[in-house]
Amino acid sequence: MSSPIVLGIESSCDETGAGLVRDGRLLGHALASSMDEHARYGGVVPEIASRAHLHALRPVVRQALDEAGLRLSDIGAVAVTTGPGLSGALQVGLAGAKGIAYALGVPLYGVHHLAGHVAADTLEHGPLPDPCMVLIVSGGHTSLLLVRDLGRDPIVHLGDTLDDAAGECFDKVARIFGLPYPGGPAIDRTARAGDPGAVPFPRPLAQTPQHRYDFSFSGLKTAAARWAEGHAGCELPVADGAASLQEAVADVLTRKAVEACTEHGVDTLVVVGGVAANSRVRSLAEERCRAAGVRLRVPPLGLCTDNGAMIAAVGDLLVRAGAAAAPLDVSIDPSAPLVHAALQPLANPARGVAA
Repeated sequence: MSSPIVLGIESSCDETGAGLVRDGRLLGHALASSMDEHARYGGVVPEIASRAHLHALRPVVRQALDEAGLRLSDIGAVAVTTGPGLSGALQVGLAGAKGIAYALGVPLYGVHHLAGHVAADTLEHGPLPDPCMVLIVSGGHTSLLLVRDLGRDPIVHLGDTLDDAAGECFDKVARIFGLPYPGGPAIDRTARAGDPGAVPFPRPLAQTPQHRYDFSFSGLKTAAARWAEGHAGCELPVADGAASLQEAVADVLTRKAVEACTEHGVDTLVVVGGVAANSRVRSLAEERCRAAGVRLRVPPLGLCTDNGAMIAAVGDLLVRAGAAAAPLDVSIDPSAPLVHAALQPLANPARGVAA
């Protein structure tokens, strides 16, 4: 018998997503973004994001169902992001998921947002190899992980960002360079006309043994700011700056990831998260993986950024792994560390504090 259809709901930041997955196959998904509403502020405003989720959640779920040719009553389980993310935004998604699960009488699963990014690749390329190396690169997270069975086993962190994430660095430097928000796509577009060797930006933690697989992009951001300040009173060669910054970020990310694959005897590298959409990160990863004999897997562009399909994919894995469903008093954890794919903190084990 086939597994139940899993509805996934994502609302951790500025995108409201719904997806439907069964047995590892994506049936339909829909997405609404409030990015344009945040652009005037140069970053996400939590209150605006929460209100946008309230307005978008029901239409997005309906659109995903329509795309799949399904009815609400066809849903057999609900998965929802319970962390990390913006508190108010997470609460909106969780409240909607609880309502649907309760009304249908189906199990509810709390999901870690970053595990969703990992699972997104399975919707395009099938089950993850056991083990595989995963590089998560997004606006708020940069991590290098050793992953075995995503639905059952704990996730091993080989390295994490010590300060700014790669996407955060792109956003902040784009603002310094006078480029629009979001900064990652703007940097990527602008870099196409620039020389990646024009500015000798540093490669953070490149030769630091105690942080061999950790990342740090705050210093790179500062170096870019100082370089821009050095052009005060004259035209800033933005394309060269963008290309050089992008090259530094891609160099550090891909070098560490491929080295980790070689050291741990892993033959598959999976690159996920919003920055996985960056053209230079993808091309340099392909080049270095090919040279090292490592298979590279990257989700299609539409599944790199936040979406409900990836949360449904995790829920589908949890259902098939026989994982326990969450109680209906499951809460959120806005700063949850990534340990397991399931994230089901209780609202109040000690009366008032999430687990």
